[in-house]
Amino acid sequence: MSRSILAVAAAYLLGSISPAILLSKALGKDIRQCGSGNAGTTNMLRTYGVKAAAVTLLLDALKGAAATVIGRSAAGELCASVCLVAVIIGHIFPLYFGFKGGKGIATAFGSLLVLSPAIALIELAVAVSIMAATKMVSAGSIAGAALLPFVTWYFKPDFLPFAVGIAVLVIYKHRSNIGRILRHEEAVLDFSKFKK
Repeated sequence: MSRSILAVAAAYLLGSISPAILLSKALGKDIRQCGSGNAGTTNMLRTYGVKAAAVTLLLDALKGAAATVIGRSAAGELCASVCLVAVIIGHIFPLYFGFKGGKGIATAFGSLLVLSPAIALIELAVAVSIMAATKMVSAGSIAGAALLPFVTWYFKPDFLPFAVGIAVLVIYKHRSNIGRILRHEEAVLDFSKFKK
């Protein structure tokens, strides 16, 4: 039990490390004071360009993967699942940054890639397809979150309660995006406008 508790605590604290915030401060200004105010890849892309966004995406995914590995190594699959949720919560509500972080998409993907590659890759395919069709990152993220419980039910049913929780949390974090999509006001991606 103590190993599980330590693993979950470590996962949350790892999730609380925000590459977007740290990198943006190093580049000049806290990302939470720029653009949409979200400490994530898309806002980094719009504010600081492709390279900064790529680094943010990679590090967010890696911390998710690392947290899940920690959980599995400490106490098996159940602990890995709890650590997966903990690292996402840490990313969204980071202890080190006033509990104001990102929306958890890249971190969730990295975590799921360790827990169940099949789920992660299906989620990625759906999200990318929706993003390509709509040119809206938020639409792909929301669609992926909504689909997660169904994909999980098929591939890893023991993870279903966690998947439902993650889906609800991610969709809740995208509530302002949903409003803008419904009003046809959501920003679209145009890579030609971004700094390299």
